[in-house]
Amino acid sequence: MMHLSPSVDLSKKDPYPAWFLWLSVIGIIVNASGLFLPILEPDGALYATIAKNMALSGDFVNLMMEGNDWLDKPHFPFWITALSFKLFGINSFAYKFPALLFWLAGASYTYAFAGKSYNKQTAIWAVLIYLSIEHLMLSNNDVRAEPYLTGLMIGAAYYYYLAYKNNKWRHYVAGSLLLAFAVMTKGIFIICMVMAGFVIDWIIKKEWKQFLNYRWYVSMVLVLLFIMPELVSLYLQFDRHPEKWIFGQQNVSGIRFFFWDSQFGRFFNTGPIKGKGDKLFYVHTLLWAFLPWSLILFMLVGTAVKNFRRVITPSGNFICSGIALVGFLVFSLSRFQLPHYLNILYPFFAIIVANWLMNLTHKGLTKAVTYSQQALYYLLFLACIALIFVVDLPFKIPAIVLLALLAFVCVRLFPGYSLQHVLARSFAAAMVVNLFLNALFYPLLFRYQSGNAAAALLNKQDPGTVYMFNDVSSEYAFQFYYKGAVQKIDQQQLDALQKEVIIYTSKEKTDSLQKMGYQLQVIAQFPHFHISQLTGSFLYHRTREKAIDVFVIARIHKYNLTIFRQ
Repeated sequence: MMHLSPSVDLSKKDPYPAWFLWLSVIGIIVNASGLFLPILEPDGALYATIAKNMALSGDFVNLMMEGNDWLDKPHFPFWITALSFKLFGINSFAYKFPALLFWLAGASYTYAFAGKSYNKQTAIWAVLIYLSIEHLMLSNNDVRAEPYLTGLMIGAAYYYYLAYKNNKWRHYVAGSLLLAFAVMTKGIFIICMVMAGFVIDWIIKKEWKQFLNYRWYVSMVLVLLFIMPELVSLYLQFDRHPEKWIFGQQNVSGIRFFFWDSQFGRFFNTGPIKGKGDKLFYVHTLLWAFLPWSLILFMLVGTAVKNFRRVITPSGNFICSGIALVGFLVFSLSRFQLPHYLNILYPFFAIIVANWLMNLTHKGLTKAVTYSQQALYYLLFLACIALIFVVDLPFKIPAIVLLALLAFVCVRLFPGYSLQHVLARSFAAAMVVNLFLNALFYPLLFRYQSGNAAAALLNKQDPGTVYMFNDVSSEYAFQFYYKGAVQKIDQQQLDALQKEVIIYTSKEKTDSLQKMGYQLQVIAQFPHFHISQLTGSFLYHRTREKAIDVFVIARIHKYNLTIFRQ
């Protein structure tokens, strides 16, 4: 049985305790527990389908979706995912596995960065915090670009930190390569965020010579050199073809979109993709997304603001805090805001929080951390039990018994109220909650992602091309999991097909077609809801039926296509 002595000082314990290795392994396993779950609609399934098209066609230049040129995200995650499809086949595991590896690299770089910039004990807790951040764990199930970007951004910052300290070329090159990969994942704004932390550190410490160090400028040139595959691909797909219609207009430059509209255009809300911003959006996002460490983070920020002059001293390390602060402000001021954007800052938040905890001596703050985390520990377990009844999950009694047993075991493994035990229990609670979500909660939700079930049914029958209507929402999960061809059509194109047609669409659409004179044979129907966009009415099992839609597989026979509609 793992046991920690409550009298041991956090900052003086053996830097490689056995419990750290065990907890790290548990953290990795729990984060990997979503590998075999289906891919979530809409974004994850969209990206998976684009990579599927790339892998099947062998065209690694053009990003295509539903037969159209797709201009939004850069190529790097799609290249990696398409290669994974080539190795492991086109399935959920192959889509999620490379992202998990990049997230895991982020854990490794978090440990290395914290160890180099502070000490090994800080590195241990930074990794445990990183492994248990709620939104990072959710993102290893609902995979988008963020797991890639999270690992690449902290990796680039780590190598640039080494370059800053030892001025060796290999670290400049390594940092520039990872930063280039990050830019080819999300966009040019990543350079600004990473370098902002170093500039802030240099200014506070009056390290003016760093601004004259030509190697930093060579590093930026190297980044531009390393992103040439992205620029060439954008040129070949878009800039060389001004006749293409993109965003409803011609003469669209993919390179301009990459350098300006995709990032600065969203920030200033002048690009083709616009959003509505709330300056406090990410403040309340942190309350749940950074669990179980969010309360500690807010305490840290509060003490930093109160003791601002004492915190800003030349002896400090401001790279992580600089990156975190600038990134948070940039995202908050942007008009285009989504919760997962903050994921790339969490390794830096983890290091900052770990360092603050390692140096926490104020008795009042220590008590506040201890009592708040202890209360949160029990609330997380109670939330899982409440969710069982609200959602009407299966195996209620075994699940409740197991949750109660795990809550008891964690307290026995880490007894008492010493700070390290309280933090270890917080980590354990995060593991239990997310294992509960991946084992019970999400499997039930996926019953309502109709594209998965529809594709599985049609894969057994192999009907050939299946059609979807342009005026009905694109169900990317169906397009990804269906092994045959999927073609989007307009309603007026039905008559021109001159053959039996299998369609996958909403029941509302088939009802409309029947009213217009089409005679449809419904093969199967499925409950439908976008489960990545949960609502209270959907979660509560008594009101769920009113919240869901119905999608169907239907057949339109050739002889029906000639019917005149009034």
